[in-house]
Amino acid sequence: MRGARSAKWVAMAGVVALAATACGGGGSGSDNANREIDPNGIVTYANGEPQNPLQPANTMEAYGSVTIEAIFAGLVDYTDDGKISMTNAESVTPDKANKVWTVKLKKGWKFHNGEEVTAKSYVDAWNWAANVKNNQVNSSWFSDIEGYADVHPEKGAPKKDAMSGLKVVDDHTFTITLTTGIPYFNYKLAYPVFSPLPSGFFKDPEGYGEKPVGNGPYKFKSWEHKKSIQLVRNDDYKGPDKAKNGGINLKAYTSDTAAYNDLVSNNVDSMPIVPNSELANYKEDLGDRAIEQDYAAINTINPAFYTKQWKDIDVKVLQGLSMAIDRDTINKTVFYGTRESATGWVAKGVLGYQPGACGEYCKYDPKRAKELIEEGGGVPGNKISIQYNADQPHKDWVVAVCNSIKKATGVECEGDAKTDFQADLETRDAKKVKSFYRSGWVLDYPFNGNFLRDLYSTGVAGNKGDFSDKKFDDLVKKADAAATTEESAKLYQEAEKELQNSFPGIPLWYNRTISGHSENVKNMKFGQDGDPIFTEVEVYKK
Repeated sequence: MRGARSAKWVAMAGVVALAATACGGGGSGSDNANREIDPNGIVTYANGEPQNPLQPANTMEAYGSVTIEAIFAGLVDYTDDGKISMTNAESVTPDKANKVWTVKLKKGWKFHNGEEVTAKSYVDAWNWAANVKNNQVNSSWFSDIEGYADVHPEKGAPKKDAMSGLKVVDDHTFTITLTTGIPYFNYKLAYPVFSPLPSGFFKDPEGYGEKPVGNGPYKFKSWEHKKSIQLVRNDDYKGPDKAKNGGINLKAYTSDTAAYNDLVSNNVDSMPIVPNSELANYKEDLGDRAIEQDYAAINTINPAFYTKQWKDIDVKVLQGLSMAIDRDTINKTVFYGTRESATGWVAKGVLGYQPGACGEYCKYDPKRAKELIEEGGGVPGNKISIQYNADQPHKDWVVAVCNSIKKATGVECEGDAKTDFQADLETRDAKKVKSFYRSGWVLDYPFNGNFLRDLYSTGVAGNKGDFSDKKFDDLVKKADAAATTEESAKLYQEAEKELQNSFPGIPLWYNRTISGHSENVKNMKFGQDGDPIFTEVEVYKK
């Protein structure tokens, strides 16, 4: 098990394949051979302040997701090779049309307050999350279920409080009826939005958002805003990934450099990614404590199509801007070769990934870039900006991208820095992005549709730039109607190639987890989602 349950916006510029290829993380050198393990030791991790209350359906960013993944356990997970594995579910079975799915739960599971986890715990949680009046950022994840439109109409108040497609059969069985068959629907259930909730949550959602009660390997202890979130091991946890430590201290940092200095000096046990400024030195600084491994995500810069600048723009302008970016050189000069230039919109290592989906438009060609922009009528105002969060290592590559565009085309370009990731996300949510925004997306589930439908379909939660293209939407519907997951993945490949003609975002690069661990822990590794697998980490006695 990799603990890779959550996809989300990532705060850092890190974003590739499924299996770890090279890593430190063992901490098993001769100096540690005789050190004892403290089973109650606390793992410290450099995190940040979550954007929203800690509710599973209200979390779509890295800082909150790390916490939600530790506190909640869902129906399913998936293994290193992308196969579905059961967590709280005993089985998840479709009918022949992939439209009605029957879920049977494992018995004996309890929430952290002692309440039993039942079929009703899931059905009530999903109905609440989907209801428009509860304003959950991930509510669109339930749009596949019959009756979603009744609880989440496009306008006005909900007509009903429950989706007709969810039925409790008995305490440990429920059914999910979809509006149409989706062969890979069981993959989607790995995303934490589909977590259960205890009955007390619905009486006080705000209070539970501050002090969440889950069913996962760790229990919530405290949240000192903008300082730390403290979690402790759940000794009653019934899942396969029981914690080998006493808990987690998620420390909020506003500077990646400060976090890195604390990592080098053993004042924090790990961090999401090494700052760009330290990439040339981190292996020397950390020695066998350095970590380098792959994970499944992609970085892009996306236009805010709701702005006057990009509304009804000729796609040639976006194609030209893409061809003006010298990805390979930026990888060498800014990232010291730790990135790989993206050739499409889907991360490597997931089912349905195809190289070259972007075609010629992801290849650096300054002459053709300038021609395309001119043919498309030019960039309105002849100037763009790229919004990013200043608490992670983005400034250097944003400057490099801007310089590349300006040199190739004469279009002015500058960074638009927001104080931290929370401020960055709030600007996106409020639809106040001025031009482009930095997008880093890591898998929710290892299937190409997650990087296509869940980001670029009309109206979905991940579509922060208000991109909409009927031809793409129709291809998505066709892919979802396929008989098998494999057939669906092939049809999604067609949908990805169609994005050449609309360009919802400019692909930049795939990359790796470049991190490290302190001398205080061993077995620090990262999952397919780029997050640490906290349950496997062991802490040495001091």
